[in-house]
Amino acid sequence: MAGLLSSLLPRSAGAALRMVLFAALGGVAGFCFLPGKHGFSGGDDAPPEITLVGKPLPLARGRDAALVAAREILRAYLSENISVRIPGAAEGKKIERPREQLGARIDGAHLEALIAAAFDPRSALLRAHAQVARGKKLELPVPVAFDERRALTALAAAKEEVDRVPEDAKFDLEKRKVIPDRAGVRLDVYGTLARLADGFASGESSIEASVADIAPGRSIKEIGDVRIDDVLGYFETKYARDQKHEARTYNLRLAAQKLDGYILLPGETFDFNTVVGPRSEANGYKVAPVIAQGELVDGIGGGTCQISGTLHGASFFSGLDIPERKPHTRPSFYIKMGMDAAVSYPAITLKIKNPFAFPVVLHETVQNGVVRAEILGPKRTRDVTFVRKIDEAIPFAEKEVPEPKIPRGKRVLAQRGIPGFKVIRFRIVRDGANAYRERIPDFYPPTMQIWKVGTGPNDPKWDARDDEHPEYIADEVLTVSQGPSIKDPKVSEPPKGGNTIESRVAGRYGSHGWIVKEGFAKSIGAGANKDSDDKPD
Repeated sequence: MAGLLSSLLPRSAGAALRMVLFAALGGVAGFCFLPGKHGFSGGDDAPPEITLVGKPLPLARGRDAALVAAREILRAYLSENISVRIPGAAEGKKIERPREQLGARIDGAHLEALIAAAFDPRSALLRAHAQVARGKKLELPVPVAFDERRALTALAAAKEEVDRVPEDAKFDLEKRKVIPDRAGVRLDVYGTLARLADGFASGESSIEASVADIAPGRSIKEIGDVRIDDVLGYFETKYARDQKHEARTYNLRLAAQKLDGYILLPGETFDFNTVVGPRSEANGYKVAPVIAQGELVDGIGGGTCQISGTLHGASFFSGLDIPERKPHTRPSFYIKMGMDAAVSYPAITLKIKNPFAFPVVLHETVQNGVVRAEILGPKRTRDVTFVRKIDEAIPFAEKEVPEPKIPRGKRVLAQRGIPGFKVIRFRIVRDGANAYRERIPDFYPPTMQIWKVGTGPNDPKWDARDDEHPEYIADEVLTVSQGPSIKDPKVSEPPKGGNTIESRVAGRYGSHGWIVKEGFAKSIGAGANKDSDDKPD
């Protein structure tokens, strides 16, 4: 034994002692103790002062008393917090939990073996200590077992405190400066698990968590200088402000905040779904009407398409490239047909690309009943014209649905029919002496007209209203021009981005009553004769 210990002697007595205690922790067969109950007789056999997690054991009272005291010390030790420091986090950032909550528990068999060894002068534990550190305190290894399942549960819950989503560099429109990027952090649960096990065994009061840094998508170095002296293009849509549409308005603001201030670098493509993210309850969205297979139904995140559509309009008039955009399955009443942009996470998105040699900034606000999107940059030089021509209107189908809640002989228009449309859109972009034209076809399928027909008993107090949406009317030809060279005799001082003017040719589809006149339906219900789509206020 002496030869073995001398061969293990390292550069310092303290290190040698730690190695010997590690051997004791593993249950070295050389304990060779003869259990006794009465302690030591004194003299050279007198034991050193023995401590457990820094607390002295009452060896003079006998082995049984020492074992009871050791258990009490360990229970207190396990109930105390261990500090898990988070590297790279704000100063002082840490997780504190009781050791037992993080999976530590008393290893009873190991504890009894250690106490027995402490009372046997012939044990390997005491003989090694006498050779290496005679006259000094003997700190026992901490006899704890590790419950990995419990530790994993606790660390998984702690991830919410530690994990941080990376933040891209973004433009602060109020301060008119770029906000620096910030790296994200992800708690490495299994790496931290291993460090916890080591910390419990060595009696540490704190450990450093294992974390992984997550780089942001774009850094402030990538962005460089950003100028927003002018509005390169803008577009507005309106939304209802009454209490009935409160949830939808909330969704509008939430989605707009996600993209507001986004910096689009030269040649870069913006993906609406990637930036705005999933429209889910977990991300704060509420239930509001959405279009599903041509019908209005309640869904999480209803209203988001108005944010994408308004952004599409601003991008269109700024001259940004639009590599991906889809129309809705029915025309929307809040936006001009041909300007809408349907989005649905993750399958349907809007993509816009920056063709300029400088960065542009996306700006979108929701306030006072108006959604406004702007594309900001150093100076607007492009005039852009939107031309939409309806090539064909397609009749909608009708169906009747029996409804026992409605008195027999009564009927209610549950969903007003909307004809389908085949549309050709043009974009004409002029930049000084240069100009180009784009031709884009759109198709909106017809929306079925649904009547609820009463089958119930007579009720003199019964009252119901038809679908509140108006008859869908749209000018056969619509032209909208916007830019610094566009003149408007009604405006003395053009706004940033230039004037916007419209011209209309109502044609077959731009007057009230056209749906019945064209023979698409015998009736479209009460309340249909209100302005919709392209009609100005």
